[in-house]
Parts: sequence; C-alpha cells; structure tokens
Amino acid sequence: MNMKNRGNEKKNNRGQITIFIIIAILIIAAGVLIYLFYPKIIPGGESAAKNPQAFMQSCLEEAINQKIDVLSLKGGSISPEHYFVYKGDTIEYLCYTNEYYKTCAMQQPMLKNHIEAEIKNSIKKDVEKCFEDLQSSFEKRGYEVNLKSGETKVELLPKRIVVNFGHELTLTKESSEKYNSIRILLNNNLYELVSIANSILNMEARYGDAETTIYMNYYKDLKVEKYKQTDGTTIYILTDRNNGKKFQFASRSISWPPGYGV
Repeated sequence: MNMKNRGNEKKNNRGQITIFIIIAILIIAAGVLIYLFYPKIIPGGESAAKNPQAFMQSCLEEAINQKIDVLSLKGGSISPEHYFVYKGDTIEYLCYTNEYYKTCAMQQPMLKNHIEAEIKNSIKKDVEKCFEDLQSSFEKRGYEVNLKSGETKVELLPKRIVVNFGHELTLTKESSEKYNSIRILLNNNLYELVSIANSILNMEARYGDAETTIYMNYYKDLKVEKYKQTDGTTIYILTDRNNGKKFQFASRSISWPPGYGV
C-alpha cells in the first residue's frame, strides 16, 4: 500500500470517528431535552399538574367529547323520549306530527340551548370527580387548597365548545394563587351542524319537507343524507367530510295514510 492510500485511509477513519462523536452528542442532547420537557408536553404531564385549567382540560376533554358523540347520533339528547329507531340508533324527533297531511311542530324549538343543557347534565359526575382529583393532586404537593363549587356553563360557539366552571379555587403554599373561574375549550363544529339542522327543521315545519342539495352546494365540506321511512318519518344525517363528525335527527311531517303515494 503506498503512502497516498495510507493517508486516505487515515482521513477516512478520522472522518468516521468524527461522525460517530457528532451522533453521540446529538443522542445525548436529545435525551436531555426529552427528560426536561417531555412531562410538560404530554396530557396530564407537569404543565397540567401545575395549572388547574390545564388539569381540568386534560381530565375532562375525552369524557365531554364522548358525551357529544352520543347525543349527536341521537338527535341532541342523551336519552331521547320520543324517537325513531334507525339502524339500531334511537334518533329523537325534532319535528313531529301524528296526523296525516299536516306539517310537523318543533319538539325542541331551542335546540342549541337544549344540547348545552344535555352536555352540562351528562358531565356532572365527571366534573365533580375531576375537581376532587385536582384538589388531591395539589394537596399531595404541599398546597393548602380552598375550593368552592360553582355553576357549570356549556356554550356551543362557532367551531368550538366552551365549558366554564364558576368554582372558586385558592392555592396556597409560599404564596397564594386565586382562580375565580376555570374554563376549558374543545375544538368542535357541533354549533355549525346544529345550525344547519335548525334550518332543515324550519323547512320541515313550514313546507313538510326540505331540499338537502342546497346545503351541500353551499357548504362544500358537508354531506346531508335524507332517508324516508314507510311511516312518514324522515331521517336526516349531517356529516362533516373533514372529520367525520355527525348530527342526525328524525322528523315526521305531511305524512300520507298507507296506500297513498307521496
């Protein structure tokens, strides 16, 4: 092997060692960063433990979303009283008449308010449990906790759902921190789906039917399905094409007796 080849080999070896050293440094640096910041970025991690609002967000978000999914498939109520069974789902009548040839009457004229109340009532136990866990979590870390219960308020707003807790929370350790209310936010477009449902229901109540294609022409990300049943019931299914979220409901308006064509 000549001197030139030996020199190249030494250079290659030094280059490989340099690369290995750089990789080792990067791995160590990544490990340090993960150790320092990982608890702060995972749900329920350090940031949630230190921040009451983040704690409640982490504790309640999944439970609230589950309740919303349930009532959305049932027409806005967790346990509908007046419903039509469609493919195994109990779907609430939001507009109904038991007479032939007549238009339906609204069953939930304040649908948005009704859904807000349904969410609030359905998460009551979850809220109580999460505040108990919140108090216990801070007490275990040496805080004196003073918690006064307040009213829970749920609001459907454009592209989001806001839950406000009127609880008063005071945390005391070396100093005191006071929270007069705690609020959590969920990204959800139930407000939009309910608004479209209301529009369809108004057409059902006025004309006895609704033309669904106009909604899909205007809202490009919306799918509206309409299924007529033999007893005169119509099932409407609204679906957001982006996230698959649905809101479905039943209506019975201007029905014909058996043997009559529509």
